[in-house]
Amino acid sequence: MNFLKKKKGALPQTKNMCTEPLTLSELDEQIKKRINLIQEEFTAAFNIIKGCEKTVSFFGSARTIPSEKDYQNARALAGKIAQLEYGVVTGGGPGIMEAANRGAHENDGLSVGFTIQLPSEQVTNPYTTTSLDFKYFFTRKVALTYAAEAYVYFPGGFGTMDELFEILTLVQTNKIEPVPIILFGSEYWNPLKKFIEECILQRGKIDPVDMNLFTITDSIDDALEIIKKAPIRKAH
Repeated sequence: MNFLKKKKGALPQTKNMCTEPLTLSELDEQIKKRINLIQEEFTAAFNIIKGCEKTVSFFGSARTIPSEKDYQNARALAGKIAQLEYGVVTGGGPGIMEAANRGAHENDGLSVGFTIQLPSEQVTNPYTTTSLDFKYFFTRKVALTYAAEAYVYFPGGFGTMDELFEILTLVQTNKIEPVPIILFGSEYWNPLKKFIEECILQRGKIDPVDMNLFTITDSIDDALEIIKKAPIRKAH
């Protein structure tokens, strides 16, 4: 977090711009404002999730376009998940997020989008039935990963990797109960699996059992079977 203030008359802030530090009283005021906003974001997100009996969270690239197979698979899988009366939760933007929300929406399912405020504004896709806009990445990530019955990862970039390894770490360290982590698209995910095996496992940085934390598949039916067998995490 940046607790610096711009000089009067200064140009819009850039990476190299000199700024003045906040006074202690200004710092205290900024901290209180941010804590209040964080609490508001958590409360609003948890209230949405609380109303969902069971959910599956989707992750993947915002750059995936409708003509790509990944988009089509995410849309089809989400549609079948919605038919099983699971809510579909995504980051609410384009690409894989849009595909998953679209599949749920087309099948009259709950389609949740948790969007993020970015310098170049992220557009909420038109297929969400419920959405919430976040300022902070970490509060959004908690919302996306809170109490889902399964997590589905399609090919993506740094954000997708960040979200994947966050969940893997939480399950590995018993911070959350074991939950299916499905990596869809073997051509994309198998090289990552090979890296984990050869550069992490073989050097003793993880245990062999940790390789069982995720499943790689190209099959919508196999993904659905994994999800159907997962225990429901929220009691109503």
